[in-house]
Amino acid sequence: MNSSDASFQYARPLVALHWLMFLLFIVVYAAMEFRVIYDKGMPERDFMKSLHFMFGLCILLLVVFRLWAKRLSPSPPLLELHGLTKLMHRASGAAHVVLYVFMILMPLMGWIMLSAAGKPIPFFGLELPALIAPDEALAKQIKAVHALVGNIGYGLIGLHIGASLFHQWVLKDRLLQRMGWR
Repeated sequence: MNSSDASFQYARPLVALHWLMFLLFIVVYAAMEFRVIYDKGMPERDFMKSLHFMFGLCILLLVVFRLWAKRLSPSPPLLELHGLTKLMHRASGAAHVVLYVFMILMPLMGWIMLSAAGKPIPFFGLELPALIAPDEALAKQIKAVHALVGNIGYGLIGLHIGASLFHQWVLKDRLLQRMGWR
């Protein structure tokens, strides 16, 4: 099996969705981190928060397409041949499940939080419907959990990147080439 083999690489739609979602994660996290440059109530701060919500919802939409594409696309051969033990394979599977839950849960939590706060849910010029009735106490609780899980997300993303680099440089299984990195 070599890197020019079609069976070596992940399907193009999966690769494209992976890297598009990577870029969206950068926007989502950057918008929340850079919002603090502006004082509360400033239009620029509100714009950053809107970017965060809109691109977070894009991640939710794309993860649905990604799961669908993953189901329809054959996966490349397993990596056991390249030093991946059964325990590592199981840990990889569990980590991917956690990442998918994260990509679904966080945008939904944000949508529910805005709904509970009685705030509009922006989506590129549209206003999405509230998922629940306003409840300020619940909105505050969800906001705290959303922030905590968002911080945990930094660790999840770091582990994902670290694992891919481990594959590339330690296991030497050319994982990055399998994901379309040249």
